[in-house]
Amino acid sequence: MKRFNKMAYETPEDMVFGHATKPVTAVRDFKVGAGFVIPELNVAPAEGAEVSKEKMNNEMKNIAYSACERAVGIGLPAFQLEQEHISQQTSNPDWVAENTKIAVDVLEEFQDKYGIKTAYRATPADIRDEEKNFQMDDSPQYNLIMESCEAAVENGASFISIESVGGKSVSDYGIARADIKAMLFGIGVLGSMDMENMWTEIVKIAGKSKALPAGDTDCSQSNTAMFLAGGLTTKDNPHTLAALARAMGAARSLTAVECGAVGPLKDCGYENPIIKAISGVPIATEGKDAVCAHSDLMGNLVAAVTDVWSNESVYHREEMGGTTPQVWLQALGYETALMNASIEMGEEKTLRDIYTLADKYRDPQALILAYDNAYRIGEAIIKYADDPYLRAKAAAIEAGNIINEAVDAKKLYLTRFEKDSLDNAMKILEGLTDEADKFTKDCIRRYKRRVHDFNPKNYGL
Repeated sequence: MKRFNKMAYETPEDMVFGHATKPVTAVRDFKVGAGFVIPELNVAPAEGAEVSKEKMNNEMKNIAYSACERAVGIGLPAFQLEQEHISQQTSNPDWVAENTKIAVDVLEEFQDKYGIKTAYRATPADIRDEEKNFQMDDSPQYNLIMESCEAAVENGASFISIESVGGKSVSDYGIARADIKAMLFGIGVLGSMDMENMWTEIVKIAGKSKALPAGDTDCSQSNTAMFLAGGLTTKDNPHTLAALARAMGAARSLTAVECGAVGPLKDCGYENPIIKAISGVPIATEGKDAVCAHSDLMGNLVAAVTDVWSNESVYHREEMGGTTPQVWLQALGYETALMNASIEMGEEKTLRDIYTLADKYRDPQALILAYDNAYRIGEAIIKYADDPYLRAKAAAIEAGNIINEAVDAKKLYLTRFEKDSLDNAMKILEGLTDEADKFTKDCIRRYKRRVHDFNPKNYGL
């Protein structure tokens, strides 16, 4: 593994959308992070007991054709199509193989005919379930995941991604109870261990083809905290703790890059600006054009340093009145046209700052992902490059410091509930041991009894 002990950018001011210090070129000369922003249409075709493989294949073909026709029709120079396989049914390697080939054939047809640059990202589901004897590897579920990855790259996928779930049972327990120690253990320790194992294998699989290992996301953990935090009036989960969880998630998701992932990182990884600051790989993000999936309080800000702009999954089901994917692609295309025009005019940093300041002080979660603060958290992470526990802890503490500084400067206002939650979490974090083994042993004793689905043996502990 390549550990990062130096930032990819000299200063946060050097970060901007469309530019990565390590741009990538996929098959058919598809470039990302090379001076422009690419729209990415993320789809999850219909599934369920009544959906046959043939029906799903037909739907994928229709989605690909309609997206390509709309892209050409509105003059997009390039776009990327992603399919998320969101269940065990659709993550069957046979289904992944056929869906991938169908979509890639359509994309190549339009690229040959019209010259539009196209790419396909395959994202098989992580179908492991801790309630059903989760294991990091050497299980039927794990083997199916890897076979699905192989099926995708063998059938022409440009990029391979996944949303890994290691550590989720413990982090869910912590998020539900505002237990920062459980969140740190689940995200920073167990999640990082699982990612190292999984991404070492995925990188090997991608290396057998022309596909690029793109990256992961802490969707299963940090996004859970974000969703439970909800809007400004929601109290199901403190927004301040959701911000700390996101900082930990950056230390965790960086593991994929350390194992050889090259980007663009997965769109629902809101922690991606931190990882870009550290590693320089291109990233995908989602925000105001992802309202079909969820709401958040940083829909503009997350565009500030992106390289691929996405919509999150469109659950396409025409018979259920689902919105057609090409509508979302058109919205993505218009937004990336704005970004790319600002680059052509030399005004990209002005637009970056407008995106940022539109949301920066709306919520603690937005604050810590503003590019200048993302850079600060990245600096905290690389101080402990070789220790997943210490760097996740350092990331969370730095995020807490950033929030408190904004409160003291009267730029961010917190309710008593939010401030008390943050103060309690910071007190616990700052009092934790600096010995990873000691922390892990303590957490095993504590959470083995309290979290029914957590079995330390499944993580080799």
